[in-house]
This record gives sequence, structure tokens and C-alpha cells, in this order.
Amino acid sequence: MINVFYKSEGKIKKNNSLKTLRKIPADHIIWIDLLAPREEDIKSIEDHYSLRIQTRAEAEEIESSSRYYETEEKIMANSNFLIRKEDGYRNEIVSFVVKNKVLISYRSSYLKSFNDTIRKLEFYSNSSFNCFDILISIFEIRIDEDADMIEYLARDISNLGKSITIKRNLNEEVIINITKYQDFAMMIRENIIDKQRVISGILKSQYFPQANYPKLRVMIKDIGSLLEYTTFSFERLEYLQNTFLGLIDLEQNKTIKIFTVVTVIFAPPTLVASLYGMNFDFMPELNWRFGYPLALGLMFISALITLFYFRRKKWL
Repeated sequence: MINVFYKSEGKIKKNNSLKTLRKIPADHIIWIDLLAPREEDIKSIEDHYSLRIQTRAEAEEIESSSRYYETEEKIMANSNFLIRKEDGYRNEIVSFVVKNKVLISYRSSYLKSFNDTIRKLEFYSNSSFNCFDILISIFEIRIDEDADMIEYLARDISNLGKSITIKRNLNEEVIINITKYQDFAMMIRENIIDKQRVISGILKSQYFPQANYPKLRVMIKDIGSLLEYTTFSFERLEYLQNTFLGLIDLEQNKTIKIFTVVTVIFAPPTLVASLYGMNFDFMPELNWRFGYPLALGLMFISALITLFYFRRKKWL
């Protein structure tokens, strides 16, 4: 899908054909959004603006230089946008190019921040909106989405904590969920750091309008707050993990304690039974009429004495 946004009659309009590039004055076009475009469409854009759009492999590199850089005639930026799938979360790399006051974005998947920006443009009556405003708007909306993700994570962590501490849910699924949330927290943190690198690069740019700088500085502060909150969420998960393992140890200790108490209680009766189980010739009680009841009584009384002692010491 291709969306070409341009200024016309005091408004910002949209067209879905690259033919618009030849029909509309170059200085009226402000944004070209490429969503899973064909190779020939990419080639047309590259030829029209005399540039090269990075491949997915190039855009996915993690070096700082690949995230944001600029030359005398263009600005290029790459950033990961975290999206939710049925089997979890994954990163969608998005490439941005600014040249001749036109923003060109290249992505492979649906992204809410882009749709919200497009919706914003459709209802934006002031045609003074430019390519720099659009780029900042995309990142601004994306940062808000990341904040929402952190809130959802915090809510899930809170529910997980109640499940462990109040409901005493110590199933294997709990530790699996803790690990899953830890991975999610790390992904969010990596994505926020990625935005921080891009916004920092923009703040150092010589080509961005000074009017955008106050908003960019606010975005940097918001990113810093989100990073602190992701650190807090990760620490909460570590705390829950330690709590879970501690409760597991307590449950195991209780079980071991029960077996230990039972073993000690039956130790004296076992000793009595062992004594009268010896095969010596001279054992007077063997031929005594009350020998058997006496042995049983000794075993019973020794077990009661041991049990009473444990109760008194509050070991049981």
C-alpha cells in the first residue's frame, strides 16, 4: 500500500498512487508512506528522489550509525516498533528518509502509530504541517503506545503478585509467566532506548526546524521516565521471582519437617521393637504373660512423650 500526502487548497490530502508524484508540484508533497510495497514501487521512489532506501537487513543493524544519520541533503533513521502477535511480541523495523522536505517511510506491517498520524492529517485543516512535524508525530504517538504497554505490563505484574502472595498459586505456570514478562520488559526497554537514540540524533540535527525542539525535549524527558519505569517493572519481576522461589522453599521445608517429625516420633518405638526383636536366649519378658502388652505400651508412651516434647517446643 502506498499513501502520498500533499498540500492542496489549504489542506493536506492523500492519494494512493505514485503517479501523484508527477502530477503534483514537488514542494507540495510532504509524506510518502510505503506499507509492504512492491520492488518496482521502491525503485520508482529511489529514482524519483535520487536516493537508496535501505534493505531490511541494513535497517536491522544495531549500530548507532545505522539508527540515525544525516548528510548535506538527507536524513535517514531506522527504529524498531514493538507489535503484538498471537505468539507474543516482535519488532517491526521502520525506515525513515527525509529529503527535499519530503518524508519517506518504509514498513512491512500495520502500525497503530502510523494510522493515528494519518487520521490526524485527515482532520488537520492547517496545511502548515510539514514532513518534520509528521516524523515527530509518529514518534510521539509511538512513545505514548510504549507507555500504554508499560502500564499493561505493570497491571499484569500486579495481578501475578496477588496470585503468588494472596492466592499462594505456586504452579509451574507462574514462573513461566514471570520469565515471559521479563522478556517483554526487556523488549520494551530496548525499543524505548532505540527511540531515545533517534530523538537524540534529531536534537543534534542541523536541519530540523528550531520550532520542533521544545517538543523533542519533552519527548526525551518522557522517554527517560519510561526507562525508569521499565527498570522498576523488571525489579518487581525479580522480587516476585524471589518471592515465588522463597515460598516454594517454605513449602518444601514444611514437607521435609513433617517427614522429620514423623521419623523422630517413631524412633523410640522402633528402638523398643528392636530391643525385643533380639534373638538372645535370656530375655525374661519373652516368656512373661504381660511382656507383649508391656512392649506395646512402651512404644506408645515413648511416641507420646516425643510428640508432647515437639508440641511444647512448638516444632509441630
